[in-house]
This record gives sequence, C-alpha cells and structure tokens, in this order.
Amino acid sequence: MSMEKRGVRIIIAGGGTGGHLFPAVAIAEEFLKRSQMSEVLFIGTERGLEARLLPGLGFALRTITVEGVKGRGTLGMVGGLLKIPRAITQSVSILREFRPDIALGVGGYASGPAVIAAHFMGIKTVIAEQNALPGFTNRMLGRFVDRVFLTFPDRGGLFAAAKTIVTGNPVRREFTKGMKKSRKREDSFSILVFGGSQGARAINLAVVEAMNYLKDMRDRLVVIHQTGQGEFDEVSAAYRDRGVHAEVHPFIADMASAYRSADLLICRAGATSIAEITATGKAAILIPYPFAVGGHQELNARVLADAGAAEMILEDRLDGETLAGVIRRLAASPEMVCRMEEKSERLGNVAAAARIVDECMIMLDRKSTAEAGEI
Repeated sequence: MSMEKRGVRIIIAGGGTGGHLFPAVAIAEEFLKRSQMSEVLFIGTERGLEARLLPGLGFALRTITVEGVKGRGTLGMVGGLLKIPRAITQSVSILREFRPDIALGVGGYASGPAVIAAHFMGIKTVIAEQNALPGFTNRMLGRFVDRVFLTFPDRGGLFAAAKTIVTGNPVRREFTKGMKKSRKREDSFSILVFGGSQGARAINLAVVEAMNYLKDMRDRLVVIHQTGQGEFDEVSAAYRDRGVHAEVHPFIADMASAYRSADLLICRAGATSIAEITATGKAAILIPYPFAVGGHQELNARVLADAGAAEMILEDRLDGETLAGVIRRLAASPEMVCRMEEKSERLGNVAAAARIVDECMIMLDRKSTAEAGEI
C-alpha cells in the first residue's frame, strides 16, 4: 500500500507572519485532502501568527522557544543564538512523540531548529521558499534537506540543483473556490486594503488621506481595511473623522471572503499576496515594501504591472492624492478592471500545493520501498 493511501504524519515548522504561514496551511490542506488518515502537526512560536490562527483552523500546534538572530544588533543576535540549543532539544522531544514521516520547513524562526532536529533523526526533510531571494533560515537549511521547493527559479545558485523543484507558491483552498461567483453591484466599488498580517503604516496613512480626494465617491465606495493591531484605533478614528463608512479590522481571519467581495485590492507585493491575487484573478494597486531584501517586492509588483494585471506605486511616490487618482480612474472604468482581472488570472498558479505534496509522496514511497527491500 502506498504511503498516500495509508496516510502520512507531517510536521510543518515555521510561520511568524502570513507570508510563511498561509502557504504552509495550503500544503497541510492538500495532504489532508489526499487522505483522511494523514495527520499534520505544526511547530511554531507563541508569538507568531500561527498561535492565533491555527487553532481556529483546526490544526494542532506545538511551540518552541526561539528568536531571530539577524538584524537585531549584537545583543539580540547573541540572545537568539543562545536559545537555539534549547529549541532543538524541544523539537527533538516533539518529533519523538509525534513520529512524523516527513518534516517541512516554511521559513520563520521555528523552522530552523525543527528541520535540523528532524534531519539528524533520520526523518525526510524538505523546505518551501516563497521569495525570489531566499531568507537566511532556508539558505542554511538547504544544505541539509532532501528537497527544496521554490516559488521562483534559483537564479543565484543558492541551492543544489538536484534538490530543487520550482512549484510556485501554495495558495489556500478557499482562495480557489467560487471566487468569481459573486457579482459586483453597479452602484458600488469595493476596495480591500491590507499591508500583510501585521499591517503597513504607509498604506494605512495613504488610504485614509486618499479619502480627502474622493469625497464625491463616498456613497459609492465600500472599504474593507485590515490595519494591523497597532493602528486599528487610529485608522478607525480617521475614517470616522472623514465621514467614510469603512469596515476596519486589526486582522481578517477569513481573507478569502474579503477578496471575494472586493473589486480592487490595495496591498504590499509579498510573494504570498501575489500568489493569492493571481490565483483569485483580482485587480490590485501594489505598493511594494521598500526595504524587502533584494528589492524582491518591487520585482514581484513589476511582473504584474508589466502584464497589465496591476498598478504599482512605489512608496517614495505614495501619497493620498496619487492613490486617490488611481482609485478614481479604475472605479470609473469597469472594463479596465475586468481586463486587469483577466490578466491577473492568467498569471495564477493554483497547483503549487498539489505539486509539493506529489513530490513528498514520491520521496516517501521510495523510502518505504527501499526499507521493504532491506528486510
């Protein structure tokens, strides 16, 4: 009997932000879709998004004590390094208890210790990298793991070619179900604003300021805005002061429903957002995070902008008046928005999670066959 038919036990390690966590959830969903006998356990941290999100999605989570080591100054780096041995010990304990067939790292603080522990325990290990320029943890883990799943080709040669497979970035199942069924009302124009799971101050300020230039459209505009926890009160008050009715949330758990209701997205250009935008075929105004490593968010945004699927505004050129002008132009031209949606959908990849699970199952079946041959 194949591993897939009898079910597998999967550890998924990492998270911290939606950019790491949401692709991980998509992969977990695909494993469980294949077999109800499979079991998934996430390893993360108490401070990461996973601690708030995963219980509500029905996934089990175990936490370890670990922090980042890069970009935190000398004391922060030393403190982070000192916590790694304990995090590896905690991971070993979890792995011994759960006895996984495979461990998948998705980036984030918890990914490193858990995947390293799994490797040295003889467990099959893989990583999934969302960005064109891999993060520190995945670059390090790439030396140990059995497979590296990439969203973009490895143009820098950071991973061994024999290990790498370009799969695209996994998208959660709810983003591919019925997204086109809701029909927009002719008398309204719905905008979904978000800056990632933790918000983005520059986007929050620019959107609120843009409302000063869209006073004549207030009765028509429907705004849904994810602010991040720290700016919820300020942004909510700013909309009230301007007489704009907006549905404001610190965090939107059911982002797929928010996408479904939107005519236009205003957001960053992280790899996970790009994957979700194109999988759902949505038009967007993209405002790349200017300090992303290697400028990868601007590169992501340019792919969509050059294809006619999105508008891009660089943050150093972002202000309320500029943003309002783009919103007004798109709201006045449903035909243009429809063309953007069509071009966005052509760039989408909804099969990434399935490809990753396929490759994992091939690895596990080969291991099972080899072990049977040794008996």
